Amino acid sequence: MSETSRGTAELPDAEQPTSEAPTARPDADRLPADRYIDRELSWLAFNQRVLELAEDPTVPLLERANFLAIFASNLDEFFMVRVAGLKRRILTGLAVPTNVGWAPTEVLAEITRVAYQLQLRHARCWREQVQPELAEAGVRIVEWQTLDAADHEILTEYYEQHIYPVLMPLAVDPAHPFPYISGRALNISIRVRNPRTDKIEFARLKVPQMIPRYVRVDRRESADDVRFIALEELIANQLDGLFPGMEVMDHHVFRVTRNEDVEIEEDETESLIQALEKELLRRRFGPPIRLEISDDMDEATLELLVSEFDIDKQQVYTLPAPLDLGGLFALSRLERPDLKSTPHIPVTHPQFRPGPSNDSADLLRAISRREILVHHPYESFSTSVQAFIEQAATDPDVLAIKQTLYRTSGDSPIVAALIKAAEAGKQVLALVEIKARFDEEANITWARKLEQAGVHVVYGLVGLKTHCKLVQVIREEQGRLTHYCHIGTGNYNPKTSRIYEDFGLFTSSPEVGRDVTKLFNVLSGYAIETNYDRLLVAPEGLRRGLLERIEREAEHARAGRPSGIKLKANSMVDEEIIDALYRASQAGVAIDVWIRGICSIRAGVPGLSENIRVRSVLGRYLEHSRIYAFENDGDREVYIGSADLMHRNLDRRIEVLARLVDREHLARIDRFFSFAFSDTVSSWHLLPDGTWKRRTVSEEGEPLPDLQDLVMIDRTEARTRESRAPRSAQ
Repeated sequence: MSETSRGTAELPDAEQPTSEAPTARPDADRLPADRYIDRELSWLAFNQRVLELAEDPTVPLLERANFLAIFASNLDEFFMVRVAGLKRRILTGLAVPTNVGWAPTEVLAEITRVAYQLQLRHARCWREQVQPELAEAGVRIVEWQTLDAADHEILTEYYEQHIYPVLMPLAVDPAHPFPYISGRALNISIRVRNPRTDKIEFARLKVPQMIPRYVRVDRRESADDVRFIALEELIANQLDGLFPGMEVMDHHVFRVTRNEDVEIEEDETESLIQALEKELLRRRFGPPIRLEISDDMDEATLELLVSEFDIDKQQVYTLPAPLDLGGLFALSRLERPDLKSTPHIPVTHPQFRPGPSNDSADLLRAISRREILVHHPYESFSTSVQAFIEQAATDPDVLAIKQTLYRTSGDSPIVAALIKAAEAGKQVLALVEIKARFDEEANITWARKLEQAGVHVVYGLVGLKTHCKLVQVIREEQGRLTHYCHIGTGNYNPKTSRIYEDFGLFTSSPEVGRDVTKLFNVLSGYAIETNYDRLLVAPEGLRRGLLERIEREAEHARAGRPSGIKLKANSMVDEEIIDALYRASQAGVAIDVWIRGICSIRAGVPGLSENIRVRSVLGRYLEHSRIYAFENDGDREVYIGSADLMHRNLDRRIEVLARLVDREHLARIDRFFSFAFSDTVSSWHLLPDGTWKRRTVSEEGEPLPDLQDLVMIDRTEARTRESRAPRSAQ
């Protein structure tokens, strides 16, 4: 629920499509062949859960509109990456059977069917539920023919001043070939008749993307009673002026989705940034993957589009207007608190609060006293992560700052702080991952800006994305160097930190400092390092480390010792990890899996996974943190970090998990899991047949509370308790 404007339930990072068959696993032949859930269908099930939030009448109306927009945005990316990759493999002959034994053509047919049914359900939710209820609440989406002459005059004036000058109608005839249609843009197909020749011509008009999708009808209306008209509706009722002397016969709305994945042939002899720039130019010309048309489109226009796009009817999605409900993001930003969830105000972590006589906290001093675990957005990003980097940039005793940047905001104060530090003469290293999908252009811009300021910018290792979230600050203290580190589960993006749930560990531990120093040397130089103390690092040690710990829990269970596994991730599709969890379950290990998006494991299957429970939580915040906890006969090991349980995270990325050692942090993670797996909290449960069932009411019929509300209340109460304690006790 990508940063991006994708909102609070963005698409789980889509793994790079591969033609490789699943890796053979030890003892795999002893496990049933149908032990996996297809990953593509599992992703569609995730987006269905997003849709269920939009359909939920207990969710505030503008939040429901926002979930409708998120669903649309997610599905766009699913087609642009996953469906595009599947079609490419089929066309090139590289496709192999999936992990559920289906031929890729079978998978494509099934996801096409399921996606179409979900889109129809999505459209009905808007037209039959959310839109009428918004109208009752004073937020109305109107059509041209329902407006009076005064409204028409206002809108026509707006059209002539703000829209008409930027419109570009393009004719299609022997002198004008069919124009290029960009991906995800809304278009109007128009048929006009020449009265002199009686010949019917075709034209295409792109709906401008820089103009608001919904236009206010009367700007003098109150905030509690507003009317909007869709931009394409307004344009469609002004077509006569675009084709003077011609008779407009009919018009229809359509939209095409293209393959927008980026493939780079990395070569050590070529500049990676130049190779990526070339590929980004090709992205906009990717082949069409999906054609969405309004359900009133005539057959002649449809045949023309199908022919020009060179697609088959299976790729055509006939839907009721309006198309592209991603435009509802604009409505969800209306100032109507009564139609939104009650705001949650992030609190400052108690250890980062200023003292009685100080205006600001000394974060480095606080970290030097003890390790600190922050939980966003319940605890403020700006007064922890952002302040940590900004203080380091201006501290005269700080000698160096090293940081990874995977995604950040367009006006990032963190980037500004790195530039300030470099200008002050500090050594600054920024590893900018310019291959972060759909943020490539922004990251290239940041990389060049940082280089111009004197920051040492590197782009990671050939063939591997750098996805770990690390900051290291080197400070001289009493003639010695102290290493202050932050290791997180989320991006260094101040904007998305307000809606992404993530953990971050601050520490001055020499052990962690040595580990992070080794890793930065790997990333920026020619070092080869596989030995770390408190970190598990992919691609060399993370998969092996997780498998060893899962098997250790199985051995504890077989020996009658305390065992247990708790996992929280965005996605779980790695067959080797899943099979290890099945074997641990068969050994008697209780396993709790908390997954936001794709989940290929089956839960509660007798003889296979009866000891595995799987839950999913979606809400106002995007559940984004990754946690891996192992009971280990009472000597518990808990890790947080950047890695999901996917092939690419374990084998083709630089990922980091850091071990938590503070008892209070371990207890906090336990409490977090206890909320998620409680039968008295609203969540989705994965059933043995692979379907998800949402539980929103208790057995007595009472509404179940939202987990994210409970966590916010818990953090606020904890801050209150700690604020009342004497400073010496903290």
